[in-house]
Amino acid sequence: MTPRKNASKTRGKPFAPGNGGRPKGARNHVTLAVEALLEGEAESLTRTAIRLAQAGDTTALRLCLDRIAPPRRDRPIRAEVGALNSPKDALRAAASAIEAAGRGELTPAEAAAVVGLLEAYGRLFETAELEARLTALESQT
Repeated sequence: MTPRKNASKTRGKPFAPGNGGRPKGARNHVTLAVEALLEGEAESLTRTAIRLAQAGDTTALRLCLDRIAPPRRDRPIRAEVGALNSPKDALRAAASAIEAAGRGELTPAEAAAVVGLLEAYGRLFETAELEARLTALESQT
């Protein structure tokens, strides 16, 4: 057997050649066993959790509220970017988003998200522009 190139960096024992590991979508045995035990009991358990929450059990209350209104992972933001007609416009808008983060109007994560969108726009714009130029060159020949 030939030594693996990254074997020293691999945690645990690497898979044997030809063994790709767990198939995509395969489920853990414990998860499957728990689902089998709970099958058909979801409604009863939910009603019990609601009754406990109404009786003042704060853990049950938190569980119920987390299901009704889960914590938001993302929220809409307002960021003035102006018209985007060229990559230069995207650069101007990115600078504006960074300045807004500096003023505290956007969080650094929000500014990074806006800049990421603008970067993607710039790449798409350049790709479309290159395609148009290539089409024009091909039509000349």
